[in-house]
Amino acid sequence: MRILLSAVLMIICTVARADDNNALEREVEQVVATMLEEFKTALTTAMKEDGPAAAVGVCRDVAPGIYLDLALDRGWRVTRVGTRVRNPLFGTPDAWEQAGLAEFRQRQADGETLESMTRNETVREPGGRYYRHLRALGTQPVCTTCHGPRDEIAPDIRAMLDEQYPHDRAVGYAAGDLRGAVSVKVPLAD
Repeated sequence: MRILLSAVLMIICTVARADDNNALEREVEQVVATMLEEFKTALTTAMKEDGPAAAVGVCRDVAPGIYLDLALDRGWRVTRVGTRVRNPLFGTPDAWEQAGLAEFRQRQADGETLESMTRNETVREPGGRYYRHLRALGTQPVCTTCHGPRDEIAPDIRAMLDEQYPHDRAVGYAAGDLRGAVSVKVPLAD
């Protein structure tokens, strides 16, 4: 329901002005920073209060609410996508995002740090013109609690993941690996 509502609002909300990409880029960066800070706070708090298993619930339940609130506030699509997806219904990159993730892998291999990686582009798609933004997400040490090598994930967390995500592929990461990206899609006037 939230996804459908987000899609409808993206269509009917006021579109961004195409002639002010610098201001738009700054606004998008602010939204991304807000999203990451809210997610980090929720994850840290949950893990501190209820232990590492609480991270699963934050990623499953809290994070989508954070993205949706930011998307509804602006009429944009705001989400996370992964290089390996835990939930195929959410987080599967589209073609533009896949190309961005491949670019990020190459840039990291060339020595660039993930923290500085973004990709911005104005594109034409079947639904119209969009400003697209992708910001790389690296695997932090705490992320390996649920996304590390499968045999190193605690049995209780592994059991939760198996139950809630039967098609989970988002394991096997080490700290420093590219895990995915924050993706923002802003509708533009033609």
